[in-house]
Amino acid sequence: MLSFDITHQDHCRRLESFVRTLMPTSPFGYARKLIKNGAVKCNGAPATPDTLLSLNDAVTFKESGATIAQLSSTRPTVDILYEDSLILIINKPPGLPMHRTAEHEDNQVDVGCTYMVQRATPCKLYPVNRLDRGTSGAVILAKSSSSAGIYGRQVKETGLDKLYLALVWGAPDHSGVINEPLDEKESETRYRMLLEGDNCSLLAVTPISGRMHQIRRHLSAIGHPVIGDKRYGGGDMPELSGFALHSFRTTLALAESAELTVCAPVSHEMLHLCELRGISQKTLLETVYSLA
Repeated sequence: MLSFDITHQDHCRRLESFVRTLMPTSPFGYARKLIKNGAVKCNGAPATPDTLLSLNDAVTFKESGATIAQLSSTRPTVDILYEDSLILIINKPPGLPMHRTAEHEDNQVDVGCTYMVQRATPCKLYPVNRLDRGTSGAVILAKSSSSAGIYGRQVKETGLDKLYLALVWGAPDHSGVINEPLDEKESETRYRMLLEGDNCSLLAVTPISGRMHQIRRHLSAIGHPVIGDKRYGGGDMPELSGFALHSFRTTLALAESAELTVCAPVSHEMLHLCELRGISQKTLLETVYSLA
């Protein structure tokens, strides 16, 4: 029996994604098959591909030559949260732009395409939605222009059900709705305070509309900018690759009509910043698990 303990890197990750992280070159249906056949268990109990993992869970595999041959000693360079024949959902690191903004600059699309070639599954990737350079978390990439069109229409017509985590300066009301127009268009952002730290608060934030930089601009407008977001009053934090905004939970309808919810584990950088500001990692992880 092979056993793996879950750390903060995989807290709130789907079991299928975790198995693929251990076996990055396996076909995307292989992990699902192992789980459904009972070869993978969580805490000794049968599990499903959608089982949500938590810190200190134990994931066990039936030991076999085929399984051992698929295991990798290193994590993949692209953190894939979900994959099928049409799309990837990845956990974008903070500070990485979606597209090239300067010559020889890394960007998520190119990094993803390079990884797909290295994995021997080459394809061109097309962003279905986007995150700002400084924002981390779940983002969707289509494997073809036609797939991008399918999911792009979904985003345009119904939007994505998305929940963000934002570490902001100060202590806003425990919950609220921000309706300030942006770019002369109606805009709405809802938030709820989760935890308080040293002159800061961790918020769960839901953008109802989809304006550029909406969350950052709205939180700045109520006097509680995202920490590290120097463009909108959050200050310059050289120790951060980006700023303290994370796309945590995304729900979308798959092309075959099933609904999928994916959570992106919080980056080590954001966990460390929260710890420095008086919010313990244990408390934060317990809190975000309840959101998942």
